Amino acid sequence: MEKSVGWVLSAIFLLVWFSLATLLGLYFDQLWMALAIAAFGLIAKHYWNIYWLNHWLRHSKKMSPTLTRGVWGHIYNGIFQAQTKSRNKRKQLSEIIGIFKAGSEALPDAAVVVNNKNEIVWCNRLARIELALNWPEKHGIKIVDVIPQSEFIEFIQTKRFEFPLEITSPANSQKILEVRIVPFVDSNLMLLIRDVTRLTQIEKMRKDFVANVSHELRTPLTVINGYLEMLPDSANLPPLMVNKAIAEMRTQSVRMQTLIEGLLQLSRIEASNERAFDKLVNVPQLLWQIETEAQALNREKQHKLFFDIAPQLCVYGIESELRSAFSNLIFNAIHYTTDKGVIEVKWQMVKDGARFSVKDNGDGIAPKDINRLTERFYRVDKARSRKTGGSGLGLSIVKHVLTHHNSNLKISSAVGVGSDFSCEFSPELTFVTSKPIH
Repeated sequence: MEKSVGWVLSAIFLLVWFSLATLLGLYFDQLWMALAIAAFGLIAKHYWNIYWLNHWLRHSKKMSPTLTRGVWGHIYNGIFQAQTKSRNKRKQLSEIIGIFKAGSEALPDAAVVVNNKNEIVWCNRLARIELALNWPEKHGIKIVDVIPQSEFIEFIQTKRFEFPLEITSPANSQKILEVRIVPFVDSNLMLLIRDVTRLTQIEKMRKDFVANVSHELRTPLTVINGYLEMLPDSANLPPLMVNKAIAEMRTQSVRMQTLIEGLLQLSRIEASNERAFDKLVNVPQLLWQIETEAQALNREKQHKLFFDIAPQLCVYGIESELRSAFSNLIFNAIHYTTDKGVIEVKWQMVKDGARFSVKDNGDGIAPKDINRLTERFYRVDKARSRKTGGSGLGLSIVKHVLTHHNSNLKISSAVGVGSDFSCEFSPELTFVTSKPIH
C-alpha cells in the first residue's frame, strides 16, 4: 500500500511539474522552451540522484540509504532491502558452513572431497593426518598424487565403488586404510577413509600371542617344576640349596608376571579403539615425572642423565600410551648401558613437528639386529636381557604406540659407540602453549 501511494505521488509530481511549465510557457509565449527547460531540469535531477546512488553503492561506508523523496527514495529503499536480505542469507549460509565444518571435524573417519578432475577441493583434519596431506597449501593437488598406489588409481579410474578398497597409509606404512567412495554433489566424489589396521592384524595377533607365550613361558615353568619336584626331599637337602631353589622360583615367577603384564599391555594398545588425535598431552610434565622415576632406577648404575625438555611443546595423543613408550626407551637405556655411562633425553621442536630422542654411549647394536629390535621377544643378548628382567616386549610396545600416533621409531647405533632411539610427531599433532608449563 505504501509503495503504491509513493508511485502515485511521483506521478502527481510529474503532472504538476509539466503543468506549471506549460502555464509559464503559454504566459511568456515560449511553450516549447518552457517544456524543454522542465525536461532538462528533470533529467539533471535524475542524473544527480544516479551519481549519489553510485557513490552510496561503491564508496559510502553507510549501510542505510540516503534520505531521498519520490521515485528515487523507493529505488534506494528497494536496493537497501535487497542488500539486507542478501546479508542475512550470507550470514545463514556462513552459519551452515560453520556447522558443516564442525560436523566434518567430529567425524570418526577421514573425509576428502574431490572434483571430476580428481583434484582435492576439501578435506577434514583427520584426512590431513592419515594421508599426510598438506592442504589447503597445496591447492589443486590430485588425490592420485597423494595416494599413488596402483590399485587405488585403478579403483578411481574404473569408478566401481560398490565395495571398499584397502590400501597402505601414505603417512605410515604400518597402517592399513579402508577407502569408501560415494558420489557427491556436482559430479564430485567423497572419500571416507578408516583405519582398519587392527582388524587386519587381529588374526595374526592371536597366532603370535599363542606361539610367543608358549615359547617364553616354557623356560621359567620348567625351572619352577624342576625345583618343586626336588622340594619333597628338602629334608635331606642342605638349607643353602633349599633357599637357592626358593629364590630362583621367585625370580622365575616375577619374570612370568612381567611377561604377562607386558603382553596384556601390548594387546590393549593393539586393540585400542581410542582416538589418538583428540586429547592434548602435556608431554613436558609427563617427561619430568619419568625423569624422577629414572633417577631412582639409576642409583645402582650411576649414569649421568641429561633431560633437555621444551617446556611449551605438547602433542595430541593418548597419555598412557605415550608414557609407556617414552619410559620404555629411557629405562632401556639405563638398564643396557654400561655403568657410569651418559644418557641424553631430548624433547624439542623441529622443522617437521616435535622430536623425542634417547641417546646413550653404551655398547651399541650391530646392523643385523637393528631391523629386528621391535619384534616381540627378540633380544640382542638373551642372557643379559633375562638377567636384567627384560621381557623382550618393550620396543614392540614402543613401535605399536608410535604407529597409533602416526610415527615411527628410528634407531641409529654403532657397536662400541652407543645408540640413538628417536621418533617425530607431525605438525598436525603438535601444539605449542603460549606460556611454559611448570
